[in-house]
Amino acid sequence: MTNIDELKSTGLKATLPRLKIMEIFQKGTQRHMTAEDVFRVLLEERSDIGLATVYRVLTQFEQAGILIRSNFESGKAVYELNEGQHHDHFICTSCGKVEEFYDAEIEKRQHAVAKAKGWLVQDHTMALYGQCAACAKKG
Repeated sequence: MTNIDELKSTGLKATLPRLKIMEIFQKGTQRHMTAEDVFRVLLEERSDIGLATVYRVLTQFEQAGILIRSNFESGKAVYELNEGQHHDHFICTSCGKVEEFYDAEIEKRQHAVAKAKGWLVQDHTMALYGQCAACAKKG
């Protein structure tokens, strides 16, 4: 499925800003990006797409289910492609790096705790804060 088809399937028109921003998330090396990160990439590509348009497109993509928005302690919204699989996050308190992880034992334990308390889990997020390996080496 092309990006144009993917946008159309969500009810969005395939405009140049939408296609460029979709491409940034699909082909970029950074999986978790703020609106400012996306705008910075567009500036590097000498695109004339403004920051307000970036915010608008990110919101539209979130509402269409293309992107997932997370709000970590920094207070800034961070976006990533919605690939349909659950994962949790490590967030570096020094450099802001976000890294994904999945652990079946953690997931199983969370459901066991919820069941013991009489809860039915519908969704959850987990974010662990600390220093990434590079920042920890720096001291």
